[in-house]
Amino acid sequence: MREPGQFYLIESSIIGRYPDIMSDTQSPPNIAPEGPEHLLPKKHGVGFGTRLRNYFLAGILITAPVSLTIYIAWLFINWVDETVLPLVPPEYNPENYLPFSIPGIGLIIVLIVLTLIGAITAGLFGRLTRQLIETILNRLPIIRSIYSAIKQIVETVLANQSAAFRDCVLVEFPRPGAWTLGFVTGTTPAEVQAAVGDEPLTVFVPTTPNPTSGYLIFVPKRDVKYLDMSVEDGIKLVVSGGIVAPGKALPKKRNSP
Repeated sequence: MREPGQFYLIESSIIGRYPDIMSDTQSPPNIAPEGPEHLLPKKHGVGFGTRLRNYFLAGILITAPVSLTIYIAWLFINWVDETVLPLVPPEYNPENYLPFSIPGIGLIIVLIVLTLIGAITAGLFGRLTRQLIETILNRLPIIRSIYSAIKQIVETVLANQSAAFRDCVLVEFPRPGAWTLGFVTGTTPAEVQAAVGDEPLTVFVPTTPNPTSGYLIFVPKRDVKYLDMSVEDGIKLVVSGGIVAPGKALPKKRNSP
């Protein structure tokens, strides 16, 4: 009967002399056993928290424009009602005959009054009355300047033949090398053309996000870069601070300055 140590020596000598004999019987490498989690299906894509965040942002993008629009419209309607209804005589105020108030009655009254004024001034008597009022206002020292400026702005914006905001352009403002979006607003006064020379253009540079304020600059035509962008897309670009950019530039015919 062999001793345990003797058997171990014989086995080691056989393996050392004939290594190919035990090549197929070698034990597999020592691998740590996996836990039960390897049996679960692997998750692909984003996680649950990321999906919730995306849903939340999508909800904001959908509801924010609608909510802000309704809120601003509601504030405007309430402001008109609070301004106009106190001027209406009590016997003509519809709210005195209703058990509840109706938002927008003041706005409806304003629209009706403006329509009646336009219909009245379209006739001969209305034109004579308007000329008389303009003559009186133009004779007042300070009022005539305010009235003339407001009249020109309103006629420029509302007239059908208006050429305001003709083209979207890029100008170097407020320093060379910094390009700013602007709008060609109209012809340059003769006095400015004589002082500047080199065919200047009248460009309005709006501020962000309020495009109603800005800077009026006179730029030589050679220093202005025209854009194939509509005025509406340019205003959206200014109001959004560059967030809402036009997806595709639509070529349009430029008006001659």
